[in-house]
Amino acid sequence: MLPTKSGALRLFRLWGIEVFIHWSWFLVAFYSISTRVKSYDSPVWAAAEYFALMLFVLMHEFGHSTACRSVGGQADQIVLWPLGGVAYVNPPQRPGATLWSIAAGPLVNVVLVPVLFGLLLWVDRTEWVQQVPDAGRFFYTIYLINFGLLIFNLLPMYPLDGGQILRSVLWYPLGRARSLMVATIIGLVGGVAFLGYAFYRQSLWNGVMAFFLLSICWRGLQEAKAIRKVEQLPRHDGFACPECHTPPPAGPYWRCRACSQPFDPFTTNGTCPHCATVSEITFCPNCGAGKPLRSWDRSIREA
Repeated sequence: MLPTKSGALRLFRLWGIEVFIHWSWFLVAFYSISTRVKSYDSPVWAAAEYFALMLFVLMHEFGHSTACRSVGGQADQIVLWPLGGVAYVNPPQRPGATLWSIAAGPLVNVVLVPVLFGLLLWVDRTEWVQQVPDAGRFFYTIYLINFGLLIFNLLPMYPLDGGQILRSVLWYPLGRARSLMVATIIGLVGGVAFLGYAFYRQSLWNGVMAFFLLSICWRGLQEAKAIRKVEQLPRHDGFACPECHTPPPAGPYWRCRACSQPFDPFTTNGTCPHCATVSEITFCPNCGAGKPLRSWDRSIREA
């Protein structure tokens, strides 16, 4: 289950994106800082180390959000929580748009690798590191933290970025449903292996992470099956979504906003046969875009 604004505090709003932090983050921060205090002469550096981790995660999530917006998607919320961060992005349901929205997060960490390495070299050559040995340890540690975040996120395990990138690449030859199914199956195998590693190391933290990955993979597998069923439905050949260009399914798969009864707007010109309410907007079951019914008509768009 992904974190939501429930139980989270609003930190700030930047570029139209609201950033929240879950209350449990503070408990994990206290624990993590307390375990790192012994590595430094001053506890300030241990706190700075954890806040650097928070900053890297936040930059990573902003990478997802800004990339999603650049391809016409929606992204207006980021939630920080103990297992990292989640950018709530909704890119257009096209493989290229999804691939860019996901890949932009790790690319932020890729850019940070030479920046932090150069900073580490600079600090190592200054007299400051001789006077403040904690500085050298700090910059070396945050370099490793960013590099570790990059490697972990690129693991081909859904829903990690690597697994979602794999899904986006497979989307081209396999389609939306099958690509998600393959990615989630690989993710389930990887999650079981990660759970075994957690038992081997007797790590509660790794066990929690493995359980989280497995639960999201299972939900993704069910979603893939549902998408597959929708893809196999008969279609209205004379209509197509203006956004994703997918023909709508033929049948009563839309509900009237007034009486909640199912109907097919493409056979009734958008008018509910039960209560005569006219739906001005018709939503695509494939990509979720809502557009006027007239814009779905291929003959009108091509005229």
